Amino acid sequence: MKMSRSYAGPPDSVKRNAVRNRYSEHMPELPDIVVYIDALQRRIVGSILQNIRLSSMFVLRSVDPPISALIGQRVTGLRRLGKRIAIGFENDIFLVIHLMIAGRLQWKDRNGGPPIRNALAVFEFERGSLHLTEAGSKKRASIHLVRAEGLLQFDRKALEIAESTLDEFSKALRSENHTLKRSLTDPRLFSGIGNAYSDEILHRARLSPLVLTSKLSDEDIAMLFEACKTVMTEWTTRLKAQAGESFPSKVTAFHAEMAVHGRFGKPCPDCGSPVQRIVYAENECNYCATCQTGGRLLADRAMSRLLKQDWPRSIDEMERHLDERRE
Repeated sequence: MKMSRSYAGPPDSVKRNAVRNRYSEHMPELPDIVVYIDALQRRIVGSILQNIRLSSMFVLRSVDPPISALIGQRVTGLRRLGKRIAIGFENDIFLVIHLMIAGRLQWKDRNGGPPIRNALAVFEFERGSLHLTEAGSKKRASIHLVRAEGLLQFDRKALEIAESTLDEFSKALRSENHTLKRSLTDPRLFSGIGNAYSDEILHRARLSPLVLTSKLSDEDIAMLFEACKTVMTEWTTRLKAQAGESFPSKVTAFHAEMAVHGRFGKPCPDCGSPVQRIVYAENECNYCATCQTGGRLLADRAMSRLLKQDWPRSIDEMERHLDERRE
């Protein structure tokens, strides 16, 4: 098949559908998990779990202790384990929930409300019920029951950036030589950072998502460390304010206030250049070429193979392609 050198990418309808599908499935990250925990603390700490309903036994990934051991027990506290939520009970058993990609938590007060669909598990408390839901056909969300000492199996020893020093951050970042995007989202290295907020962090730090960690200077790492702390704190504060006293019902990867994530083709808020993206697997990487890569576009491997030498290497070259197509 002969391809025009003025190729401008897939049709807008394909792009919109791809973005819609991608953002309907987003793994909750640190700010989302913190807001969930904040809402749950006000509703279930000190309450007795009265009943449990499982619509699918597949969601329960452990057998000892049994799920029935939680009934009649009082909630003593909650904690975050990376992107997991651990609910502690007075018999020193923890309910560990991993939402994965499409899992979400919903709350229904005792005084009623609209029905909640796609519930894999329902936990009934005195004030209301907590529903673990999951959209789509790929059931990945999971529940584990463990005794206190069993929590260690979920501790990947990843760095909690808000509690770390610059030296600790630098050591973790340089422990392996990968691209910045991969390193930031590696749950073995850093706790709670995923696809969405890594884009925002890298834009704030003015660093390319594909630069290798071995190529970073001390100044680069210092800027990245500050960007990590600032972005995660800002978004946690913002999401808490948005939820208020309500239970967070719409956890999504896309927020209009974000700088680059989910804003492909839209102007960068800092320089006005169109936001770029690289699509890979079920994710995408968003960045500003002007702010982060010196005006150079990062080649999408699949698209590069398809277009060979036609893939634009800079903002200017891309604009020439678009002008040729318009003419």
